[in-house]
Amino acid sequence: MRINGKCKIMKIYVSEDTKYKGHNLYHAIVFKMREIGMAGVTVTRGIEGYGQGKRLHTARILDLSLDLPIIIEVVDIPERIEKAIPVVEEMVNKGLIMVADVEVIKYGSPQFEEGHIRGNE
Repeated sequence: MRINGKCKIMKIYVSEDTKYKGHNLYHAIVFKMREIGMAGVTVTRGIEGYGQGKRLHTARILDLSLDLPIIIEVVDIPERIEKAIPVVEEMVNKGLIMVADVEVIKYGSPQFEEGHIRGNE
């Protein structure tokens, strides 16, 4: 899959301990995005933050937390992001979902082409 130029990024902010059908929500979202064919997904664990309730979540030793902020970023062409939004909305009961325009300069590596690694055939 090749993407470049005008794309969109969907960012999803959730708590690390949020579940979806018995699994971590962030993990379930990654698998769902892969299943529906999104170009790329990255999950980042925050070290500190707060949301709507203004309750601080932190990774500092004295204030150990198991509900740190998780950011899930999904990048793809606008049409695929638009199709993914209702899927993510159904999965996320508590959190923040946002979409922004991005310009993709480079995606991937020349060694990956059409689902296989070039040079290792």
